Amino acid sequence: MDPRSVVRGRAREASRSGGLRRIFQPLGASLTAILGINAYHGDSAACLLVDGRVVAAAEEERFNRVKHWAGFPRQAIEYCLSEGSVKASQLTHVAINRNPRASLLRKALFTLRRRPPLAVLRDRFRNAVAWAGIRDTLREAFPDQEIRASIRHVEHHLAHVASSYLMSPFDQAALLSVDGFGDFTSTLFAVGRGPAIDCLRRVHFPSSLGVFYEAVTQHLGFPNYGDEYKVMGLAPYGEPTYLAAMRSIVSRTNGGRFVLDMQFFRHGKEDLGYSWNDRAPGVRRLFTGAVDELLGAPRDPAAPIEQAHRDVAKSLQSRYEEVFWNLLRWLHRITGLRAVCLSGGCAMNSVANGKVVAETPYRYVYIPPAPGDSGGAVGAAAYIWTSVTGRRPEPMRSAFLGPQYSSEYVASLLSRHSKAFETAGICVRRIDRWEEMCAETADWISQGLVVGWFQGRMEWGPRALGNRSILCDPRRADMKEILNRKIKRRESFRPFAPSILREAVSDYFEIDGDVPFMSQVFKVRSEKRSQIPAVVHVDGTGRLQTVSRDDNPLYWALIDAFRTRTGIPMVLNTSFNENEPIVERPEQALGCFLRTSMDALVLLDYALVRSSAPGVSRTN
Repeated sequence: MDPRSVVRGRAREASRSGGLRRIFQPLGASLTAILGINAYHGDSAACLLVDGRVVAAAEEERFNRVKHWAGFPRQAIEYCLSEGSVKASQLTHVAINRNPRASLLRKALFTLRRRPPLAVLRDRFRNAVAWAGIRDTLREAFPDQEIRASIRHVEHHLAHVASSYLMSPFDQAALLSVDGFGDFTSTLFAVGRGPAIDCLRRVHFPSSLGVFYEAVTQHLGFPNYGDEYKVMGLAPYGEPTYLAAMRSIVSRTNGGRFVLDMQFFRHGKEDLGYSWNDRAPGVRRLFTGAVDELLGAPRDPAAPIEQAHRDVAKSLQSRYEEVFWNLLRWLHRITGLRAVCLSGGCAMNSVANGKVVAETPYRYVYIPPAPGDSGGAVGAAAYIWTSVTGRRPEPMRSAFLGPQYSSEYVASLLSRHSKAFETAGICVRRIDRWEEMCAETADWISQGLVVGWFQGRMEWGPRALGNRSILCDPRRADMKEILNRKIKRRESFRPFAPSILREAVSDYFEIDGDVPFMSQVFKVRSEKRSQIPAVVHVDGTGRLQTVSRDDNPLYWALIDAFRTRTGIPMVLNTSFNENEPIVERPEQALGCFLRTSMDALVLLDYALVRSSAPGVSRTN
């Protein structure tokens, strides 16, 4: 069977299955359609859950092309409803991953005691007003439909733990959500048993591991929202010489808690200019001059990175991990469970995630494909489904929940650019047989070419997992430099990830398990590192993505074809973008190919190859 047909068939499974087909008439009274939303916050997103199955999910940034968009996810909602053939008027519930009523007493006491600036209160009031008007906003988005759905609010961190546990394969698990802030909370300890989630303990504003990491990230000269992953990449180049200083900034207490020393932070005391509505999110400097005295002068973003900056990054990561292990160990003492589900923005720390089994008593770890704020859309919908029905939704086994496009659509797009292709010396041809497509693409990769790979449904979450990817040869030590020169143009210290056949994981990594969402970093076996230098970081690790034949048969077949030619069962996989959100449409993939020095592009059934690419057949 052609793996492409399997991918496309699975992508349309929701709309073809008998159980869901009934919602396309009108929605049956016995069925439940829940729209989950993360809005007016970073990484706004939407998902559609129908009768316990997530049929679609996407971040707004993929449509409007603004990274980490904070606002109302109108286009993501329109996509989800269209994919599920559900009208806005047929929705049963709209689930929102925020509850303005959560921690009301604590909010009031904090305001009375600390008396934050008027600008801070004004900003929070504007955000609350936006949430309060969500039904009106939906009516404006769908003016020809009556919005009859109930609006259901789910506390921010409860949505986070629901996004991990309720969508996991575990019958019971310890649950931990850690991020900046949401509903006045930065950390939630909970336990899941069957369909029930019991909250055990919270860490409230102003203490936050997320804010701690973000503040030091800013101090290191990475000012943009979401830049923390750069510090994770920089940390292995340093030594933890500032660890004592980091311990003075955030201290551990009994019962799994931690406390920030607020002399080092500005949040809650000054207007930080948070921008959450209809724009890219942003925040002014979170740290005070006391951090400068402790760690040295802040690095200008344009200044070179020195050893002291590498050491600060290493010390930050080390202190984060110390506190993180403390949280997990306390939670294990309370629950006694061997499985743990991680969520919240800090669950994007793939370096720490990869050490959980080694550093704590847990033996099984689940991290959803979108553990951060966008994933709260899924979590809110899943929580409401479970609350209404008393049953858990179907586990999330795949992240391929975004839009897809037909071969006819791509053919029409390419025909409109035929003259431009001739002028640029780009060969375009259709490849009908999947074996030929995988074989030729594997040949190109093995020859050192940089190949764009666009197939099936777009991935849900921040990672490219083989449907919106750029692929390269992991054997070449110079591949990172080639990729950065041709397309990425990013910091040289940032690593690239391997996608490996599930069957070969233990041959190359010091673990053996499923890591389909590229959420954990593990040690590469020492004897294998010289074989795959392009995907091994300076500390001997790699951010692992396992590829199963069942989950993504076409991508698996491509990697297997590369293995047949080279003996290496993996490829270098990085996101299909150039300093922008990951591509969503074929037009965006083609645009990225044309404006960069990418050598080849495989766009569904079509292959585009530059005449300048070495060793490539150019027969139309």
